[in-house]
Amino acid sequence: MHNFISDKQEHFNQVLDFFKRDIATLRTGRANPSILEKIQVEAYGVLNPVNAVANVSLSDTQGIILTPWDKGVIKALEKAIIEADLGLGVVNEGDKIRLSVPAMTEETRKDTVKKLNEKMEKARISLRQAREELKNAIEAAEEAKELSEDDKFRAMKDLDELVSAKNDELKALRDRKEKDIMEI
Repeated sequence: MHNFISDKQEHFNQVLDFFKRDIATLRTGRANPSILEKIQVEAYGVLNPVNAVANVSLSDTQGIILTPWDKGVIKALEKAIIEADLGLGVVNEGDKIRLSVPAMTEETRKDTVKKLNEKMEKARISLRQAREELKNAIEAAEEAKELSEDDKFRAMKDLDELVSAKNDELKALRDRKEKDIMEI
């Protein structure tokens, strides 16, 4: 693999890592603490992620329990979860908050898959942009006589193979998540 490509490899991996984290927040039919990752709770005058103000644990396949480190933030925690509008049942039990994940209807499953496909398309666009930047750098290096024409074509072939492999990884991640979402 050409050094142009190995230098940019990290960017391609970052796109995949971001996609993995992004789709982890999509709701499936089971309780998953990662759906709370984007929620910010106002506590102590600043916004904090849920896991910074409370212990997050699963009670069963349909329930999540949040036990705040400080009982004074329980109202703010409850408010943040309700405002996030994740479709979860929220019960404040005084010392902890119990979240129930309702079963998904066929319609909500299809809507979630639609969101999944939108996230995948954004990731693909990021991969294409990184590919285009790298392609331009390779062509510029050839024009500056830093690369021979053969090296340019070899680098382009390696680049296309890399992008194709990353797109296949994206599709595999999407397919696995879609299976989780559609599973009853």
